[in-house]
Amino acid sequence: MRVMMIVKASADSEAGVMPTSEMVEAMGAYNNALIAAGVMLDGAGLHPSSQGARLNYRSGKPVITDGPFTETRELIAGYWILNVKDWDEALDWLRKVPRPDFGTDDVEGLVELRRFFEPEDFAGVASPDIIEQEKAWREEQIQKAPKV
Repeated sequence: MRVMMIVKASADSEAGVMPTSEMVEAMGAYNNALIAAGVMLDGAGLHPSSQGARLNYRSGKPVITDGPFTETRELIAGYWILNVKDWDEALDWLRKVPRPDFGTDDVEGLVELRRFFEPEDFAGVASPDIIEQEKAWREEQIQKAPKV
């Protein structure tokens, strides 16, 4: 089962404040544990939304809007993509995410856990050929993924 842990943005991450060396060290240790367990497929931090863009469709036409975006709680500061055996294992890894504030109440930290749709989830909607094609593509991508 593939899951994504989504690190929600904060006022600091949106302001471009870099993490402390202690935070970088804690995240490095966490990433190393994910890698050692063989569950990490990918993970990264993201630049602030001021360096991003959004695509909306208005009257059927694409409209691109440059950042920054104001609703911090809707923004993503980083992510991990894991391949775990089940939801319980995903929750176990979620509980181990280092707190960005290291115990103080001054900084909020929110990490959301979500499952990926897998080809098998579309049984009854997509043809068996399409489902098999998607499974093969997914496995090929997992095999090609750089070992982080």
